[in-house]
Amino acid sequence: MIRPVSRRLLSRLALALPVLGLAACAPGPRAADGVGAPRRLDYGTDPSQFGELTLPAGDGPAAVVVVVHGGFWRSGYGLELGRPLAVDLANAGFAAWNVEYRRVGNGGGWTATFDDVAAAVDLLAGPGQDAAGGRLDLARTVAVGHSAGGHLAAWLAARPGLPAGAPGAAPAVALRGAVSQAGVLDLVDAAERRVGASAVPDLLGGSPAEVPDRYALASPVARVPIGVPVVCVHGDADGNVPLRQSERFVAGARSAGDPAELVVLPGVDHFAVIDPSTDAWRACRDAAARLAG
Repeated sequence: MIRPVSRRLLSRLALALPVLGLAACAPGPRAADGVGAPRRLDYGTDPSQFGELTLPAGDGPAAVVVVVHGGFWRSGYGLELGRPLAVDLANAGFAAWNVEYRRVGNGGGWTATFDDVAAAVDLLAGPGQDAAGGRLDLARTVAVGHSAGGHLAAWLAARPGLPAGAPGAAPAVALRGAVSQAGVLDLVDAAERRVGASAVPDLLGGSPAEVPDRYALASPVARVPIGVPVVCVHGDADGNVPLRQSERFVAGARSAGDPAELVVLPGVDHFAVIDPSTDAWRACRDAAARLAG
């Protein structure tokens, strides 16, 4: 299903964020009364192997949204991009788990980046649940990821279908669904079209012809049917990751029997979806709420 968002709804957005860092530097939403400060939890010994858990107000159970930042899997960008989103999600009643991971340039790539995001999600079943005082409703865990993080969010949703021994196989926490915000979801197509220049071959250590087995395990479109919904939210004015990426994934997923959905945002660029002041972000948050149930 393609669900276009009206231009009138989006007409008041400030859509032209000139650099990726602007969204991180701009003032983020303030936490509502009762929302705690984020708590850092380490899932490994590397400086990039940690996440920040922000709990909503109250003491009842809360659905969990895993926030995965983008930046073409490169070390120049970090989880500070997800902090404003985590605050907004906690204000909306979710437990937000904003994860960092090793990226290309600081020890990431194949398989470290994939090992890390999988371990970060699985931590929720142990230390994460303990830190939350048992409040995490892990049966209602979804992921929201932007750009390269959209790739990782969809890949995390596909973990139950990975073969034994593959990075990320046999998850301790299975996702109920994922929201891809302008995600890179067809890695072969992205590599061939040089989305992010050499970002995809740098992540996987080679071209599709050189390491086809890695692309088969790492590319979300190659993992369909995933078995849970993936909602792809993508602006049609995106100059960084083409709308074609979400279109190809949704077409492939639906052909395989998955309940995938494409939400096209008219006139929206690559970065509005991670600006909590915009309706573009609210479309993503609303999609996560629907998936969490």
